[in-house]
Amino acid sequence: MSFFLNPELWALTVTVSVPLIYASLGGMFSERGGVVNIAMEGMMLMSAFVSVAFAYASHNAWIGLLAGVASGAAMSLLFAWATLKLQADQVVVGMAINLLALGLTGYFLDAFYGYNGTPISTPSLPTWHLNVLSHLPVLGPALAQENVLTYLLIPTLLGAQYALFRTPWGLRLRSMGEKPEAGRSAGLSVLRYRLSGVLLSGILSGIAGAYLSIGVLNSFNVDMTAGRGYIALAAMIFGNWKPKGALMASLIFGFLSAASIQLQGSIIPSDIVLMVPYLLTVVAVAGIVGRTTPPAADGIPYQEESL
Repeated sequence: MSFFLNPELWALTVTVSVPLIYASLGGMFSERGGVVNIAMEGMMLMSAFVSVAFAYASHNAWIGLLAGVASGAAMSLLFAWATLKLQADQVVVGMAINLLALGLTGYFLDAFYGYNGTPISTPSLPTWHLNVLSHLPVLGPALAQENVLTYLLIPTLLGAQYALFRTPWGLRLRSMGEKPEAGRSAGLSVLRYRLSGVLLSGILSGIAGAYLSIGVLNSFNVDMTAGRGYIALAAMIFGNWKPKGALMASLIFGFLSAASIQLQGSIIPSDIVLMVPYLLTVVAVAGIVGRTTPPAADGIPYQEESL
C-alpha cells in the first residue's frame, strides 16, 4: 500500500500523462474526420526542439510555446497535403514525417548547439501553485504544484468534448469519418473538414511536444519523445475515440510508466516493467483489448473533390 500512497508516484503519473492526453486528443480529432495520423510522434518531436530554440533565442518560454505549436501545425499541413491532396498512403506518410522530424531535429541540435546541447539557461513555462488542492489525500501534493499546461488540460478536455459532440462542426467532422459521401451530398467539403481535424491534431501535438521540452525540462534531447506519439495513438484507441476515454487511457499509460520508473531497483526487473506501456501500445493498436469501434471511413481516402 505504501507504494500506491506515495505522492511522488502520482506526481510522476501526471507529468507523464499530460503530453499523452494532448496528443491523443489531437489524434481523436484527426481520426474522427477519417484520417489516421500516425505522424503525431514527429509533430511532437519537432515542436519540442522548436520550442526550446525559440524560448532560448527570445528569452521567453511563451514565445517558445507559440513557435512549437506553429511547427506542429506546419507539420500537420505537410501531412494533410500529402494525404488529402496527393492521396498518398496515410501510414506511409506518417512514418516518413516521423523520420524527417527525427533527422532534422538531430541535425539542428548539433548544428546550433554542438556537443554541449541546448543551454541550461533556456526558460521554461511557469509552474502554478494551487495550495487549496494540497489538502487532498494522496493526490493533493501531485496536483497542487504543476506546470501551467497541466491545468490548461481541463478547459482543453471540456472544449474538445463540447466541440466534437455539441457543435455543428463536430457533427459534420464525425460524419466525414463515418460516411463522407453523405456529407458531400449535403454540400459540405469533405477534405476541408478533414483538414481541420488534421490541423487540430498538429496543434495539440505541438502543445504536447512543447510540454516535454520547456514544460517538464528546459532542454532538448535527440528523440526525446521516445514513442509517446505512438502511445498516444494507442490511448486514443483504448478510449474509443472519445475525450473522456482518451483521458482515462492516457492516465493508465502514464501510471504504468511512472510505476516502471519507481520500481527500478526493486525485486521486479526494471526491463520487464519498462516494456509494459509499449506492450500495451502494441495490443491496443492490434485491437485485441477492449471493444473499440473506429470511424467507418477512418484511413480511407476521399477522391471526388479537391481542396
